[in-house]
Amino acid sequence: MTLSLGMINFDSTDPAPLAAWWAEQTGGTVDDPYGGTFLLVRGGSLPLMLAFQQVGDPTPGKNKIHLDLSAPDLDAEVERLVAAGATVVGDRGDEDFRWVTLADPQGNEFCVAAADTAESEMGG
Repeated sequence: MTLSLGMINFDSTDPAPLAAWWAEQTGGTVDDPYGGTFLLVRGGSLPLMLAFQQVGDPTPGKNKIHLDLSAPDLDAEVERLVAAGATVVGDRGDEDFRWVTLADPQGNEFCVAAADTAESEMGG
């Protein structure tokens, strides 16, 4: 038996604005097949779908799974994301491999690294 990754799912008490935010950041589009309770973001720069499901009480504390993204110009991308509503959690790494941890408007953390260093670290 083999597993394959179908999507990455975010729990949210208000999933529609979070889905719209991620769609804007990735150039994807939002599909709302269930009337605002489960939304999908696909296309753009995404290799797979992001899902946003409505829950009454999201898991407290630091998210256990997060997105690792890359960008050709790390500093410019971080500046763009902050202007769009993200917050910087921390600047990490060193001159060999640097990334920035951010949080989206609902506090979900994600990381962005320079594309050239991220690919070499991940074997790409």
